[in-house]
Amino acid sequence: MTAPRLWLIVPAAGIGQRMQAGQPKQYLRIDQRFILDITLSRLMDSAPFSGCMVPLHPADHWWPDTEASRDSRIQTCTGGSERACSVLSALHAMAEQVADDDWILVHDAARPCLHTRDLSNLIERLYDHPVGGLLASPVADTLKRADTGELHEVAETVDRSDLWRALTPQMFRYRLLVDSLEAALREELPVTDESSAIEFSGNMPVLVEGRPDNLKITVPADLALAGFILSRF
Repeated sequence: MTAPRLWLIVPAAGIGQRMQAGQPKQYLRIDQRFILDITLSRLMDSAPFSGCMVPLHPADHWWPDTEASRDSRIQTCTGGSERACSVLSALHAMAEQVADDDWILVHDAARPCLHTRDLSNLIERLYDHPVGGLLASPVADTLKRADTGELHEVAETVDRSDLWRALTPQMFRYRLLVDSLEAALREELPVTDESSAIEFSGNMPVLVEGRPDNLKITVPADLALAGFILSRF
């Protein structure tokens, strides 16, 4: 029996409205490199991936200027209006290359600060698991739940002892991920990440602790912070 292979999906079809930068956040630059190029090179050069699929916005005109566009290991497809739709589009585009038991790792395009040790640990911990799991970080801050009033007054302090922040990559078997995403989208369930779709299918992903500085660039202040984190690696 052939050992399961590793494949990477990096959804890059978003437009990053909260950055207010005039272009998608994955095409902003840190030290003269596109964030997307930093993200892709860090992953592709750190694990034995058989290939990578990058779902792009239909109107994307930045991709041809990337380093990744010249990497023969990386393919592109048309993404969707939501993350789950983009991931499913990539999974369908890979169908003829991938076996049902192969591993799919999905990673955010605007999360360039993944530490290579976290990636190796994720793969090692999950490789023989029947379902898969995700990098995550235990919640450190005190959490408050707001009431529904206009002032957002504190309704309660939330117990954080068993709460984790979901990170990426998230790593699941190909067929299970396809079936779970298709079912969740068909039933119009709130799929915020791949793990949530797997959870809706009745399976229990494994949480693998990762570094809390695995930052997702979302607002302008994150750009400088990501640059600082990358400079320390």
